[in-house]
Amino acid sequence: MLFDYLFGKKECTHNKIPLEVDCAYCPDCGELVENQWFILRCACCGVKVRAMIRNGKIVPVDKHCTNCGMAEFNVERLEKVNFINVAYAVLMKKAVHSENIDFTQSWVDVASSGTSRGKLGLLK
Repeated sequence: MLFDYLFGKKECTHNKIPLEVDCAYCPDCGELVENQWFILRCACCGVKVRAMIRNGKIVPVDKHCTNCGMAEFNVERLEKVNFINVAYAVLMKKAVHSENIDFTQSWVDVASSGTSRGKLGLLK
């Protein structure tokens, strides 16, 4: 396990993608990456709480709310970050994987009344 951690395959962090775009292709790995903004709110009083990303999860910097002392928080996704929420917002860069649609194209010759015509058939 330690060997995999030290010498394992490194994942791209997509650092060259600008913060102001919704999604863009990473120039390092070529993946389509979406910028997702989140804020954390106290589950009791709804106050915005400073957050960070730890092991791929959004967690609060402090264990308890400074307003009411509650230890439970709700994650809220923002469509766009504004100057009011920028101090509390956390950015996650997620790779967008689209489904590839594979299809096979074939021609079928059908003989009718002595002539042959081609028909296009698409199979999924």
